[in-house]
Amino acid sequence: MTVERVVPIVTVPDLPTAVAQYRAVLGLDVVMDHGWIVTLADPEHRHQVSLLTEDATAAVNPTVSIQVSDVDEAYRSAMDAGIHIVHPLTDEEWGVRRFFFEDAAGNVVNVLSHSPGSS
Repeated sequence: MTVERVVPIVTVPDLPTAVAQYRAVLGLDVVMDHGWIVTLADPEHRHQVSLLTEDATAAVNPTVSIQVSDVDEAYRSAMDAGIHIVHPLTDEEWGVRRFFFEDAAGNVVNVLSHSPGSS
């Protein structure tokens, strides 16, 4: 398993205002918009940030998303290590398979893989 992408997530109360501010200051473009989460990126998609109001299916908001080549392997590793899972391994309707774990400092991490055919 390899880490493919790491994207910080900033929780905001007003998504349209936050998107406008990040675009104005950083010149980033919207590359994903689900209405409750927006991801902004540079033209090469090397640098990304997500802005989130409230996660659509989880009870907590993550602070970072880490895309991996095999989310099932990552989940097994987390379980084997006794890591606290705060959102179970789930196939989401928007084309990702993901789970959240909470690290020792209380940070919630979204670990995901895209489903075949999604981006």
